[in-house]
Amino acid sequence: MSEIDARITGTEKGGKSLSTFEKYLTLWVLLCIGAGILLGRMAPGVAESLDSMSFHQVSIPIAICLFFMMYPIMVKIDFSDVKRAAKNPKPVTMTLIINWAIKPFTMFLIAWLFLGVLFRSLITGFETLPDGTEVELYRSYIAGTILLGIAPCTAMVLVWGYLAGGNDALTLVMVAINSLTMLFLYAPLGGFLLGINAMPIPWETILLSVAVYVALPLAAGYLTRRWLIARKGREWFDTRFLRYLTPVSISALLITLVVLFSFKGEIITSNPLTIVLIAIPLAIQTFLIFGIGYFVFSRWLKLRYEDAAPASMIGASNHFEVAIATAVMLFGLGSGAALATVVGVLIEVPVMLLLVRICLRTRHMFRERGHAKEAAA
Repeated sequence: MSEIDARITGTEKGGKSLSTFEKYLTLWVLLCIGAGILLGRMAPGVAESLDSMSFHQVSIPIAICLFFMMYPIMVKIDFSDVKRAAKNPKPVTMTLIINWAIKPFTMFLIAWLFLGVLFRSLITGFETLPDGTEVELYRSYIAGTILLGIAPCTAMVLVWGYLAGGNDALTLVMVAINSLTMLFLYAPLGGFLLGINAMPIPWETILLSVAVYVALPLAAGYLTRRWLIARKGREWFDTRFLRYLTPVSISALLITLVVLFSFKGEIITSNPLTIVLIAIPLAIQTFLIFGIGYFVFSRWLKLRYEDAAPASMIGASNHFEVAIATAVMLFGLGSGAALATVVGVLIEVPVMLLLVRICLRTRHMFRERGHAKEAAA
């Protein structure tokens, strides 16, 4: 049994024995990815119908899945912990520096190195932008990766932080602050890196995604927690109610994988080399940003593991809905930039689950520091 499987299913060492389903969760994740790709190929009409159900680039099927992924996490958050987390400036400051002063520029450099230099001979052709301008295809791919690099995650990081055993209350605070910061810095950074004087901002997508992915499950979780504890008591809430939420969260994660990959099954199988070429710099960027936060900043700032894990993953993960919406507005639905943002969607879950596993395997580094501080005290 792996630590991540135990964490995802809510089972730690010394707890109840795991079912076959729980023991092989990583396998189910891979199977769901394969099932999604197969569905997109075998039943493209179904996938297209699901993909068309969106509002301001926010997918309704994905929104439903994410709600049921987020709700169990939100129910478990004690809001007295949120107040305490808001008074801890170190991890929040760290995420702001990484997300807005480091990540956009490393993404720009890595994308140019791989797509503009190393892989350039493999990316041929031109595309016509909505204004009639012709650009080399590799430049369009780079633009898409940049749009991903300037859009830090403001929803799924709650899932990654939870799976890693992080501080959910702190993650919620960081999500709120980064969502607000995005409203002010997204356009200036994007305009600078893309060389666009008037970069459009997908206001509707940003606000709607935060409302649907964060605010709605947060409100539902808070009201549920308050009502059930008042009616049934804290012991019943902790031992009975929360236990039944675990299958809901994990099932929603697996269904999300099937739906996500079914949307793009045709793209994956029709453009395998292009998908791989774009995925390489995006994956390297993800690991680099996580490493800077987790192994450098977190240890330098002497953060606890529970704070270090989610604070490092919020920058590594991307807000792909905003990136896709911006790419479509700037370059068109069938552009290379839009395709690059879609690749960001495809690698998001597998790569972030791997980072969760890395966190769980290395948390002893932070425990040792904590014990040393306690001993010194």
